[in-house]
Amino acid sequence: MSGYIEATVDNGVGVVTLNRPKALNALDITMIREMYDTLVGWKTDDAVHTVLVRSASDRAFCAGGDIRAIRDSALAGNNGEVYGYFSEEYRLNELIADYPKPYVALVDGVNMGGGLGVSVHGSHHVVTENAVLAMPETAIGFIPDVGASYFLTRIDGRAGLYYGLTGVRMSAGDALEAGLATHHVPAEKLSAFADAIVAGGLEAALAQDYVTAGRGELESALADDRAAIDEAFAGDDVAAIRARLDSGDEPWRVAAREALDAVSPWAQAVTAELLRRGGQTAELGENLGNELRVAVAMTKCPDFREGVRAMLVDKDRNPAWSPTTLAEVDAQAVQQVFEPQS
Repeated sequence: MSGYIEATVDNGVGVVTLNRPKALNALDITMIREMYDTLVGWKTDDAVHTVLVRSASDRAFCAGGDIRAIRDSALAGNNGEVYGYFSEEYRLNELIADYPKPYVALVDGVNMGGGLGVSVHGSHHVVTENAVLAMPETAIGFIPDVGASYFLTRIDGRAGLYYGLTGVRMSAGDALEAGLATHHVPAEKLSAFADAIVAGGLEAALAQDYVTAGRGELESALADDRAAIDEAFAGDDVAAIRARLDSGDEPWRVAAREALDAVSPWAQAVTAELLRRGGQTAELGENLGNELRVAVAMTKCPDFREGVRAMLVDKDRNPAWSPTTLAEVDAQAVQQVFEPQS
């Protein structure tokens, strides 16, 4: 094992611990492979009845995929490496979604991008009040992936498009309101909850009086603003959505328009089309197949390389997008990224 993934079995509970703290548990290809192989082994192991996934860091569950490494491969023209990374990551996501045993992710702190792929798809996604979720890929000229075209489009109303286009962060209450998490456990009780699963099983742990199914009394901006979000993000025309955001000064509206003005116009257009198609697709596997084609195509585009440079490499947070405005985005070019690549 690489040391970034720790796998143990304790009293019938297979425990996967993400342990790459300096990178906030960003998933490199070795971590993806080791987690996949571990889960495949436990899938048919009668000695394992439940899987528990947690982080060794108190700052983050998982900050996403190893995007800098993907950019390096793309810049070097190693398209096979890019394809291999995404195909293996999405294979892991599908395995988790179809897992025949309870799969419990414990999220305390930051959980973004690829981190949602190894938490949201499980049977139980437990968040503390410290959890912060986001799909911020448009800020790096990319698309919300790891099955986001499936799980974002299953949120009631238009909130999925709102989160996918803007990358706005979700609180624990928002994630529970959206159905992207299943339970809340107070941060101070998270270790006790994990211990309870090992000691007495999942059902007994879930029966503890500090465990809440659903949002309970947690605050949620989504719950407060859902009707206005649904109105603003109606339809799939991003330019029209942006225009509607000018009609008020509520905090969520200001943040949304500032986000759309900052992120890649090209990525916004492709994301809107990806989520439109995702809402019409019944199976996660088909969504992941669409995402694989689009993800590989997007890494060949200038905005991905520039976005990762600005946000993660040089960190000047001043990307030069191409095209610079939504009006300049070629609608035919957007459709072409969904076509099989030669």
